Amino acid sequence: MNDLVIFILTHNRPNNVITYKSLKKCGYTGEIILIIDDQDPQKEKYLKRYQNIEIFSKNEIAQTFDEADNFQDRRTIVYARNACFEIAKKRGYKYFVQMDDDYTGFEYRIYNESNTKPKQIKNIDSVFQALLSFYKSTTFATIAMAQGGDFIGGKRNRMAKRPSLYRKAMNSFFCSVERPFKFSGRINEDVNTYTAEQSRGLLMGTIPFVALIQKQTQKNAGGMTDIYQANGTYVKSFYTVIFSPSCCTIRPMGDKHKRLHHRVDWERCAPKIVSERNKH
Repeated sequence: MNDLVIFILTHNRPNNVITYKSLKKCGYTGEIILIIDDQDPQKEKYLKRYQNIEIFSKNEIAQTFDEADNFQDRRTIVYARNACFEIAKKRGYKYFVQMDDDYTGFEYRIYNESNTKPKQIKNIDSVFQALLSFYKSTTFATIAMAQGGDFIGGKRNRMAKRPSLYRKAMNSFFCSVERPFKFSGRINEDVNTYTAEQSRGLLMGTIPFVALIQKQTQKNAGGMTDIYQANGTYVKSFYTVIFSPSCCTIRPMGDKHKRLHHRVDWERCAPKIVSERNKH
């Protein structure tokens, strides 16, 4: 794991960086660096509890990308996401993985008629090495692990029935300092980015065979919970419409308890360009 570093992006949770413990439990042996901002009210507690920390200037990073609004509340993760590229370069790493701080575990997600249950990853170094090897062999700007919610429905789920790389990329990001891109929008930054950037031709995707498991949104104190509770899903999703109005809308989602959520029309999002070498 010498050429890869894990960045855990955390805010206001010095006593509850769950991802750190989960990585160690799954056998991770590489370097872990906690990324916090200079406006974190519990910055000093982080410094007392952890040794490997990078602190970035939130106001300086805010000048480098489109926040999509003029609000003053900047308690969101997008600033840390964009800071990671320069931090990795400063630390001498070519490849890095961004992770949130609330992952409770990592699992294999391979479905067939005899296997419908996820299996806990015990040697996550080998998984990261395989993902990094794939990433190096492609021109993807970033790849991501799947999320537990991607597999709702078990073996009937689309990722279980057709396990192929999907064009969305959320939550965890394998990146390279040589393939930089900007995350956009103060809220819903991952969806904003994978729709807007892929409409311009960048490649991003989710690997469906391995998944991260995390705390339920808005149930874990600190982080971005207060922002989501204050704004609701409509405002969160509308940031994506602002960046990609040609392919993103807001629609009700769910069965009995519906909520407003973004919807991506992939036929109008990612371009389908055939290489010139296939020309007859």
